[in-house]
Amino acid sequence: MDKKINNKDALFGKTISELEHIVNSLKLPAYTAKQIALWLYKKKIATIDEMTNLSKTARKSLAERYCLGISEPLSVKTSSDGTKKYLFPAINNAFIETAFIPEEKRDTLCVSSQVGCKMACTFCMTGKQGFQGHLSAGEILNQLRSIPESNNISNIVFMGMGEPFDNLTSVLKALEILTSDYGFEMSPKRINVSTIGILESLKMFLEKSKCNLAISLHTPFTDERKELMPIEKNQPIKEILSEIKKWDFARNRRVSFEYIMFKGVNDTPKHVSELAKILNGIKCRINLIRFHHVPGLEIIGSDDETIMNFQQQLKEKGIVTTIRASRGLDIEAACGLLSTKAILNQQKTILDVKK
Repeated sequence: MDKKINNKDALFGKTISELEHIVNSLKLPAYTAKQIALWLYKKKIATIDEMTNLSKTARKSLAERYCLGISEPLSVKTSSDGTKKYLFPAINNAFIETAFIPEEKRDTLCVSSQVGCKMACTFCMTGKQGFQGHLSAGEILNQLRSIPESNNISNIVFMGMGEPFDNLTSVLKALEILTSDYGFEMSPKRINVSTIGILESLKMFLEKSKCNLAISLHTPFTDERKELMPIEKNQPIKEILSEIKKWDFARNRRVSFEYIMFKGVNDTPKHVSELAKILNGIKCRINLIRFHHVPGLEIIGSDDETIMNFQQQLKEKGIVTTIRASRGLDIEAACGLLSTKAILNQQKTILDVKK
């Protein structure tokens, strides 16, 4: 979604090259682009007029055509484990959710890249919501900029609502601003982008970004994956793995595979053997994830003993394997539970009553 307010384009979320184009079009000095970037990404201003090292004429020219493009969260829910779930507005009366996850040695922000999702994975609440639109780079970055904990964030994961590789243009812009010296100056090693696997987008991501990659795998068998993740029909995991094997992850970045554990579905010894087979030659880790129940689904999660045994068997195959802690379960902020469908339904009800 292009972030526009009163028909004015947002400055927040513009890359340095985009800011240079804006400055040139307004016939402002070339160095003004870096000045604007400084105000946007290193200082928390509320208005364009606060860019005090720009002339009054420059600020007026900017304000006539552009808005800042910042929005505060509408609400926050706090879990008993300290996790927070923020609700942000998006255009067209839509909403997104963002999860802040504090830990002893790091604070992680789980950001959304779309309103809803079109991938329809059977186990995901966001997928049940359907797809409402893409977020702009500014809307993605606003999730970091506008929370109280923004200065303490050490890690960012693109694992919230939406499929990042289905909105790659905005995601790549956001990653550039997050990692550039004119932007937030985060290390790419502190940023993890998760995808279910879209081949052409994967190639572009690996070419243009140095951030870490996470692949949602969930089963090594094609037929099972088609049942869990319809994307497998058009984007086979074998093609995704073939592309990954062309890159030197051991030197430049980390690749991991996300694996939600479903009882009797993907948690057997044959799955361990097949995982070791298809991941052979890839220096990676597997993150085992507890399944969090989605209403209306008969599928249930594996018990803890099965998950730990599965981890041990993978380790014996030489695969680094971790079990991800479930955080924010009591506020529906845990993996696979982000959704604003109920909020959208509430809003529609209010509008219908007003009519």
